[in-house]
Parts: sequence; C-alpha cells; structure tokens
Amino acid sequence: MAFADLRDFIALLEKRGQLQRITAPVSCELEITEITDRVSKAGGPALLFENVRGYDVPVVINLFGSEERMSWALGVENLNELGDRIKKWLDLVQNRPPDGLMDKLKLVPELAELARIGPHTVSSAPCQEVVLTENFSVEKLPILRCWPGDGGRYLTLTMCHSKDPETGKRNIGMYRVQVYDEKTVGMHWQIHKGGAAHFRDASRAGGAAKRMEVAVVIGADPASVYAASAPLPPGIDELLFSGFLRRKPVDVVQCKTVDVKVPASAEIVLEGYVDTDELRPEGPFGDHTGHYTPVEPYPVMHLTAITHRRNPIYATTIVGKPPMEDAYLGKATERFFLNLLRVVLPEIVDINMPVEGGFHNVVVVSIRKRYPGQAKKVMAGIWGMMLMMLSKFIIVVDENVDVQNLHEVLFRVGNNVDPKRDTLLVDGPVDALDHSSPYEKYGWKMGLDATAKFPEEGHPRPWPPDIEMTPEMKALVTQRWTEYGIKL
Repeated sequence: MAFADLRDFIALLEKRGQLQRITAPVSCELEITEITDRVSKAGGPALLFENVRGYDVPVVINLFGSEERMSWALGVENLNELGDRIKKWLDLVQNRPPDGLMDKLKLVPELAELARIGPHTVSSAPCQEVVLTENFSVEKLPILRCWPGDGGRYLTLTMCHSKDPETGKRNIGMYRVQVYDEKTVGMHWQIHKGGAAHFRDASRAGGAAKRMEVAVVIGADPASVYAASAPLPPGIDELLFSGFLRRKPVDVVQCKTVDVKVPASAEIVLEGYVDTDELRPEGPFGDHTGHYTPVEPYPVMHLTAITHRRNPIYATTIVGKPPMEDAYLGKATERFFLNLLRVVLPEIVDINMPVEGGFHNVVVVSIRKRYPGQAKKVMAGIWGMMLMMLSKFIIVVDENVDVQNLHEVLFRVGNNVDPKRDTLLVDGPVDALDHSSPYEKYGWKMGLDATAKFPEEGHPRPWPPDIEMTPEMKALVTQRWTEYGIKL
C-alpha cells in the first residue's frame, strides 16, 4: 500500500484501532514524553495529541511503535518480506548482472518498476499552502522538550536535506535539530553521516559553497520518513528508495527560498542555510543510548522560510531507554543490513541487532561455517561495512542457532566460547554517542566466536553433539498430548 501522505497513514491507523486521540490539554514540556514513554513500552498505539497547551498544532507520535505498524508503513506484511524486496532492489540499483537469459527475463518487471519510481517534480504542493518568509518563528510549533536534562527543545522525526557541493546529489538523514531561537536551529550532523560529509566538502571548497542550502522536512509519507533513517549505500538516493518502498514515485517540489526539492506532501518544511564557518554548542540530549549526550559544537541552520499545510500536524518521536518507538525503525534497518551484508558475506544466515544493545552496539549473526577462521573473517567483514563499523560487540553462531532468541544465543556463548581463543579485539571508529570509549569516536570492539570449533582452530578434543530427542518420539508425544491431561 502506498500512502499519499502522513494523514493517509494516520487514517489507516485509526481505522485499524492503532491510533488514540487525546483531547485532554497536555504540555510539550516533558508531559508528552512521559505519556508516550509509558504507552510505547507497553506496546500501545500511536498517539494524536489534539490539545497542546499554547499551540494550535496537534502532535502525532509513536507512529512506528510496533512491528505491525512499521510493516504497514513500508507496505509489507512483515519485516522479513521487506528484506526480500530490498535484496531484489539492491541487485538492480547496483547493476548486478543476472546469470543467464531466464534470469534476465525475470528482471524485466523489476526494471520497469525501477524506471517508474524516481522522484517526480511538481509545481505546486500541499506543503506550500502557507509560505512564511517574514515574521515567522519555529517556536510557534509544539516542539518537544523531551527529558529534564535536555539543552532545549528538539525536532526529532526529521528529514534533513543537503546536497553534495560538487555533484549536487542529495542526502536525506534523520538528525535531531535543536531549537536555539525563532529563526536559528542546530544541525546534529554526526561525523559518520552523509550530511556531515557534505558539510566537510563545502568547508574545503570555500567560496559560495561555504553557505550550504538545506531544508528540514517534518511529517512526510511514512516510507519517506523511514528512508531518511535507512543506512543506504553511498550514491543511492533516499527518495528513489522511498519510491521503491511505496511502489510509486515521491512527488517533490522546489523550496521557495533555497535550491532544494522536498516531498510535496509534507506537513511542515524549514528552509535555510548553514555557514560552514559557524559552529555552536549543541546538547545535551537524552538519546537512544538511555543517557544524555554531552554538549558539543555542531553546525547552525539559519531559517529563511517556513512553509506548511493550512492545518499542519507536527510529527515527532522520543528516544531514551529501550524499548521505544525507534526500536521498530531499527528492526526494519536490521532487515536492510542483512541483505547488504550478504552481498559480500554470503555465508550469513540471519542477523539480530538487539534493541537492548542500542542496535549497533551488539550484533548477533549466524553463519554457514565451512572452514577454520570463518567466524573471525565474518567479524572483520561486518566491521568493514558502512555504519556496521560502529558495532561494539559481534557474536557469531552456527546456522542452526536462532539469533532472534537471545536465551539460545547466551547458551551458545556460555558453552562454545573459550575467552582466550575465541575473542577478537580490534580498535577503530565507534559511535559518536558511545560514552564508554575513553576517546571520542574511537575505541575498542570485541568479536566472540560462539560457533562449534574445528581442530585447526586450536580445539583438538572432539566437539560434543547437541542433546536432541528423536523425531519419532517428538511426533508420538505430540500425537498423544491430549491424553496426558497436562495443561501448559
């Protein structure tokens, strides 16, 4: 299902009993966070706050706060189906040649779809029903102050648009944006992200390029919102990916004051520029690690316009101690990464990036092991894959282990790992949010080989088989279960 816009998705959630309207007056200062945190951790619905004190704009939150809603947002029945579609799409956009004539013929429908899903430019758009270039203020939006120790109010569910100063190719990332005053906000472009790369390139270029035109979009269709958070390979356009997810192109419109095109169906658009010579303290911010990130210097966006629908809806999210709404965005990304990893590591069977590990801090991967040292080869390969380089712990298990079952994973770690032989320690880049590292953005990572060992890996003793009941006895007990009278 392709949702035309955010409102289309909200209507579906309400129809299916997955949206709660709240008419009681609430504050965007901490109160919405506390309400949403309780609902999110209980597996509750999306929330539409219709009466935010001091504002005439409603707030919608927890849109993606279940695997079911996340799947609906991306037009699939479940996230495994998303992984299958992504594999086909990656084969196409990376020009991976099919093996033979029959495979080529099978790709004809997919190639036709790929040709149809690129963004489509329109001349007028709902997001520009109201255009404010004078006497505007971002502080008129009900932007949340999420946690008591936050340095201010933050836009969180964003699509931050920037362009490569040389090629003009766009990048869209989901970065937090701190409000400084009515026309100035902070751009949290972490060093490993695409927006930060554009900022560095513009800084080196000098001249006119030092003033980067940017836009921040709030409340687009759900597939486009997810695409902003997805770890796409370099050079792949987020709106092309969104078109693939939607099975139809994203309409885009030219901004009014900057040379940036944004989704036409968006609720709110902040237009402006970043000067590469200007940094300002940003933070602290209660982040998805469950801790506050410290104050650090980040680029500043100066607003030149705000455009929006006549009666906009402000879409946002909160992050903090898991599980929260971002858990389900992360699980969609997990299915995406699985197929990226299989391109270079075909022995991978499945992957789990547990919510408790902040997604990339702990990665569990199962492999078809065929030769000595293969588990450590896989660890090295994962650390060499884009943002997977930030993974702090990688646990490798055999193909028969269910990586989604952490009880089984810990059973294998406890039984199969010799700490001296099966531990791999490496240093390298770590997440900018990792407060445990003694150095900012640089530290140590650990791999654990929890696979069964070959003699060549330093284990001359026979490896014991797992305890398993015979299939015949399992079938017999299943057949007679009602006779036993045991209720479980």
